[in-house]
Amino acid sequence: MFGDSKAFSGFAVRDLAEARAFYEGVLGLGVSELPMGLLELRLGSGAAVIVYPKPDFQPATYTILNFPVADVDAAVDRLRAAGIGMERYEGLGQDERGISRADGGPTIAWFTDPSGNILSVLDDGPA
Repeated sequence: MFGDSKAFSGFAVRDLAEARAFYEGVLGLGVSELPMGLLELRLGSGAAVIVYPKPDFQPATYTILNFPVADVDAAVDRLRAAGIGMERYEGLGQDERGISRADGGPTIAWFTDPSGNILSVLDDGPA
């Protein structure tokens, strides 16, 4: 039914200017302003994500955006150099840098945007 649709996802943030500075300036994503006070994040896959302000904003309690990378360790190093801390979750076997290498799961590390939404970098699989 929607196989040819140009579907997109979206999420809320506390402050659009703060979000733009983070997603564009820190993470290096393409960011455009859209009508009605929205931002569009352009991902390397050609997909787009809409970001919108929400007056009664509460951060998501789950991962809203995953960034597959060839080297999770290097990505964590770059995030930490940019002043971004890694999140820690009980029972996920994370190392001292916050990277989970649990059996049966991907190598993954979580961090948050300035609004507290959860993001991750994870192994994009074998080369």
